[in-house]
Amino acid sequence: MGFNEGRGYLVVKVLDSGEIMKFSEHFECAYCKIEYEEPEPRLFSFNNPYGACPKCQGFGRAYGIDWDALVPDKTKSIKDGAIYPWRSEKFSWFQKDLLRVAKKIGIPIDVPFKDLSPEHIEIIKNGYDGFEGIDGFFKLLEENSYKVHYRVMLSRYRGYTTCDLCGGSRLRKEALNVKIAGKTIYDIVRMSIEEAYFFFQNIELTEYERTISASILSEINRRLRYLYDVGLGYLTLNRLSNTLSGGEAQRINLATALGSSLVGTLYILDEPSIGLHPRDTHRLIKILKSLKENGNTVIVVEHDREVIESADYIVDLGPGAGENGGRVVFQGKYEDLLKDENSLTGKYLSGQLKIPVPKQRRKPKKGNSIIVRGAREHNLKNIDVEFPLNVFVCVTGVSGSGKSTLVHDVLYAALKKLKDGTYEGKIGEFDEIEGHELIDAVEMVDQSPIGKTPRSNPVTYVKAFDGIREIFASTYLAKARGYTPGHFSFNIPGGRCETCEGDGFVKIEMQFLADIYLPCDSCNGKRYKSEILEVEYKGKNISDVLNMTVTEAIEFFKGHKKVVERLKVLDAVGLGYIKLGQPANTLSGGEAQRVKLSAHLLASETSPHTLFIFDEPTTGLHFDDIAKLLKAFNALLDAGHSIIVIEHNMDVIKCADWIIDLGPDAGDRGGYIVAVGTPEEIAQNPNSYTGQFLRKYLNDV
Repeated sequence: MGFNEGRGYLVVKVLDSGEIMKFSEHFECAYCKIEYEEPEPRLFSFNNPYGACPKCQGFGRAYGIDWDALVPDKTKSIKDGAIYPWRSEKFSWFQKDLLRVAKKIGIPIDVPFKDLSPEHIEIIKNGYDGFEGIDGFFKLLEENSYKVHYRVMLSRYRGYTTCDLCGGSRLRKEALNVKIAGKTIYDIVRMSIEEAYFFFQNIELTEYERTISASILSEINRRLRYLYDVGLGYLTLNRLSNTLSGGEAQRINLATALGSSLVGTLYILDEPSIGLHPRDTHRLIKILKSLKENGNTVIVVEHDREVIESADYIVDLGPGAGENGGRVVFQGKYEDLLKDENSLTGKYLSGQLKIPVPKQRRKPKKGNSIIVRGAREHNLKNIDVEFPLNVFVCVTGVSGSGKSTLVHDVLYAALKKLKDGTYEGKIGEFDEIEGHELIDAVEMVDQSPIGKTPRSNPVTYVKAFDGIREIFASTYLAKARGYTPGHFSFNIPGGRCETCEGDGFVKIEMQFLADIYLPCDSCNGKRYKSEILEVEYKGKNISDVLNMTVTEAIEFFKGHKKVVERLKVLDAVGLGYIKLGQPANTLSGGEAQRVKLSAHLLASETSPHTLFIFDEPTTGLHFDDIAKLLKAFNALLDAGHSIIVIEHNMDVIKCADWIIDLGPDAGDRGGYIVAVGTPEEIAQNPNSYTGQFLRKYLNDV
């Protein structure tokens, strides 16, 4: 039997048991009257004002306590003064009150701060029994913020941290009241793609729920499978897009294309294997083939051996690079490419040419290494890692195993901060670094541009232009007119075109689009005044020289040691085809990286012991370019420096002196040291995915 108890409520008495049950027709608890929002899509979107957390507006971070600044060394205990500002005499009474309360309620004061329980941290934050806590400390600073030094302290110990209202979920609390299979939407987006894929595959629903959600579940599973199949299973669903590598972003776009189920479409992919371990390349190939089988055409720009082998049709361009390239050397099937005598690519694939395994490897010396202890940033599992110095060290592992976190966020960041204090980013968590005194400097040779405007170019970056300007200033006409080397510089007033200020281009600012560069009308892109261009050396003016390739310039300036030696280094790293004055903003990432490498090679003989770090330097490189790159690495090592390379390319890995292999898998299943040793030792390790592929390359000698 049942009867209404006010508007919208139904009270039911169960006859057999006499139990009274209350029901409401609204989204609220019929007993405690707590109201719930009616679920709708916008409630679960942090991009919609309706669903976003009101405090952080859906960003997940709000201005608050910066615990990294407040407790810079989390291995210190409360007794040792882990809370940095309370070490000072002025605020030592906070420390004394904390020690008193800790003794009273049992907060351990001798254990590392990082090992305290969440309950203990909460007491330290909020205060207890006369102890005002960290909140009270900040309240005191705010009350006295009219004083400059208090404002300085506030800015030092505050920053953007995880929002304390939404806990980083970005959503209003009402959205987290809704659960599916015991999981909130925040629980699900914190899963890796692989975990989410298997969660939705195995979700337990009633027949009614499954009928309602059938089409939605099918679409979720399909899209997650595509992301998993392109080798991104280790990424969490809430990973910020600006933290993705170029290869990861490209593979997400590829998964999106697959999800759209288009047919009759031409897909063009530029090096989709970037950042992929050989273990995962076969998944990528499977995806590319499925696109083809669905009635699409797929064109891939690629250097990866396995991708080339899987292609139905190959077009090989060359024979060289830059001015020496641009012609079709071969087109046809893979089997025919191997037999083509004109194709450099074919010669490497057939084994006619190869990157040889070193006859002798440099051996690490005991006591000559940098040791990182307790690395635990992101998925690193509190590992101790030893990096031998004065040898070629390669950090390997499957995609997402923690390589970049270890080398970029922990090793490089910490060393940069220790050596010159210039690192301003977040340093990954670790306990300590030993052996940092054995090096004088650390350099990250990445693929960021060497300059952001047309003014920067290779010839100025390697300082070869100084010698070239001196040559022009020494000509008869230049001396007669009183020109100095400065007149042949496009960076300072004198000889440069003042309309474009030596850029050769005029920047047109577009209000809603990217800025565009147009050739200067006054100098027609030549950068200089007409009277400066009248000065010639061997029939060429300074603008003509800037339009020469590196290879041409080496021949042109033969006999001028100061210029030629610097240009030869660019040629040695495979950049003989680029023009001397090529604007920096037109160089690819790989080209920019090799220009930087050239500059370091030139300075290597006089510079102090430097640890050079390279992240996937083979990106965009042909087999022949990789051989040149390895020679450049050896030149740095011979000059007394140290090298660490993050790499998946087996031709590079097999040439390393020492390998540190992370894994065994990606994401949460990664972050461990799987194996360390020489390539031969890694190849024999049954637990190493890298070793399984490396074995083939070492045996193919």
